[in-house]
Amino acid sequence: MSIHRNILVQTTPVDAAQMLDRCRSALARLDADLRLGWVNAAWQERFAAARTQLDQLDPANPAIVAAAGRARIEQRAVILREVGIDTGHDAAWCADLCFSPLADGGVLLEAHPAQVAAGQASPALSESLRGLAHEVKNPLAGVRGAAQLLSRRVEAASLRELADLIIDESDRLTALVDRLLHAGAKARLTRLNVHEALERVAALVQAEPQAPAVLRDYDPSLPPIRADRDRLHQLLLNLLRNAIEADAGQITLRTRLEFGTRLNERLRRAVLRVEVVDDGRGVPAHLRDSMFLPLVSGRADGSGLGLALAREIAIEHGAELSHSSRPGATVFCLRLPLDASP
Repeated sequence: MSIHRNILVQTTPVDAAQMLDRCRSALARLDADLRLGWVNAAWQERFAAARTQLDQLDPANPAIVAAAGRARIEQRAVILREVGIDTGHDAAWCADLCFSPLADGGVLLEAHPAQVAAGQASPALSESLRGLAHEVKNPLAGVRGAAQLLSRRVEAASLRELADLIIDESDRLTALVDRLLHAGAKARLTRLNVHEALERVAALVQAEPQAPAVLRDYDPSLPPIRADRDRLHQLLLNLLRNAIEADAGQITLRTRLEFGTRLNERLRRAVLRVEVVDDGRGVPAHLRDSMFLPLVSGRADGSGLGLALAREIAIEHGAELSHSSRPGATVFCLRLPLDASP
């Protein structure tokens, strides 16, 4: 068993409650009848009085109970934004609630400050990423400088292309670091072709030694979307990196239009679906309910930030990120709105 930054990295199913109890996010488990059962320490600190019924969070808001029921029935994550909750303290708490289905028929409820929906990262994630940002900014400048020297000295066009790829990635990561150091910066939305973003991350992955095979299953008729190019790139790269760390020999990138889909409590005529499918060993059973939480990793040397950051970026874009997994077939599914409104 190993401990990473005050979050327990699980090695056995017995550790599940301990790991979740140490999370800084307020977490509660709902049983099959949607009654509040187990809660972690952060939940107990946030709420002054014990609550046994879900509708006690906000008696005037029936959408809370409806969202929990939909998560359990439809077996997908459901997000409610800017919910006013009486914590039992002096002021109400404006929170975003995420309901995730559990294998036993229950639901995991996460409560985050409402600024997550406005482009802010959750407190635990922000603190970790800002600390990381300070550490990586100077090495990034060195990497970029070295790549520039290589680009000038090599003659082969293929090698210059790889050096230019390193320069571009260094610039992108430097911009990402700057945003992390200045929390609250909003996503810069531009119109882009999602296939260009996918091809970019595929090129990065395939440039690595012993890279997995990357297959494409694209719908070429898809319209452009409005997204922050760098952040979407980071989200997709994190998903592919997760597949590589799961020892995938083959990754399939798939895009489709999905009609009549409910996204963030709104029924959409159509959304754009991006799937990253890999044949790796799959997500360990004891991590499936907590894999998107900050600093939770299935590897002793893992940072536990990749999937948490991917989910934060999805929320910034009004999108939803979900997964299904079994050994040999793991699917991460990103559903993006086709309009600029989240």
